[in-house]
Parts: sequence; C-alpha cells; structure tokens
Amino acid sequence: MMNVYNPGPLTMENAALVLVDHQVGLMTGIRDYSIAELKHNVIGLARAAKALGLPIVTTTTSAETLWGPAFPELQAALPGQDFIDRTTVNAWDDPRVEAAIRATGRKKLIFAGVSLEVCAAFPAMRAVREGFEAYVAVDASGTFDMTKRETGLMRLFQSGVVAADAASLMVEILGDNASPKAAEVYQALDMDWSVLVGQVRASAAVGKEPLAV
Repeated sequence: MMNVYNPGPLTMENAALVLVDHQVGLMTGIRDYSIAELKHNVIGLARAAKALGLPIVTTTTSAETLWGPAFPELQAALPGQDFIDRTTVNAWDDPRVEAAIRATGRKKLIFAGVSLEVCAAFPAMRAVREGFEAYVAVDASGTFDMTKRETGLMRLFQSGVVAADAASLMVEILGDNASPKAAEVYQALDMDWSVLVGQVRASAAVGKEPLAV
C-alpha cells in the first residue's frame, strides 16, 4: 500500500525558500533542462518568493576554487542578498547555513538547487530528519543526466520530501488571486499562458474603448 504524505498548506507565514548552488560552473553541465529554461524557473521562483515576503537563504559552494559565483541573473533578482559560500557537500552541514535556515523561524522549507539529487536533495532530506517539512522545486533544480534526475526524485519520495514545480508552490502560498501581491507574483513567475491571458485581456479592454468622434 502506498504511503500518503499530505502536509498542511504553505503560507506566507510558515514557508521559507532555500536556493542552493545555482552557480555558473554547475549550470553549464545541466542536461535535463535547457540552461535558459532553468534560469527562467529559478529567477521566477526567487522573484515570486521575494514578492510574497518569504525569508530567502542562498548558498554557493567553493565559489572561488571550483564552481564560480551564483549566475548573474539570480544575483540581479535578489539585490543585496548574502550568498553563503561553503565547502560542505550538504549545505545544511555548514553551521552558518543551518543557522540562517533556523533563523527564518519557518517550519516549511522549499529547496531548489543545482544539482537536484545533491544540492537540493541532501539539505531537504536533512531538514525532514530535523523535524521540518521539506519541499523541492524540481523545475528550479537541474541536474546532469536523466539517471540522476530519476533516482534523485525517487530518493526524495522515499525520504518524505514533497516534490513540486516552483510556480505551483508560489501560487499555493499566494492563496488568493484577490491579494494585492497577486499581480507581482504572476509577473515574477512569467508563465507563458499567464502572459498570454494578460495580453488578451489588454486587447479586449482596448476594443471596448469608445471611438473618438
């Protein structure tokens, strides 16, 4: 019989975002998404989380010796953000990262990282062991081949981590399309269909304008 794990909803009051190692050197090895698509998803996740007022923790690993800095577009999306650079494979194993996560005061943690099966999965699994609820935004967490993607997802499921796409997690947190944050969140996510709907509505509004006489 399949085990069912169905935690309560994510909200602006109980969730935090942890972005792990979206670095230029690691991004070049991504094979399950195009680099452009992965960047789009990561930036959308970061901007939406910022619009929702979520605490955000960001990390790099061995930025000066191995993998380089976080990719520039992510840094631009989070101006002034401190990227904690470490050497530990599991981000949670660095005391500064753990302290920053705990300092958010949130029990529901959304992780994304390059790669999925290590950078995102290892701290997410550790979070579960530490009594947190952990989520991984899969489409903001690329990896280097399909075997790593498939086995990484299986390990997440086996460990009690919830896997979802970034936009669904952010929309769950938004909760109400009447929120004053809604337009900014959808704009941040930059989903093709949402943009198209906006364009259609704008065109319809123009069509209803009275003709000049």
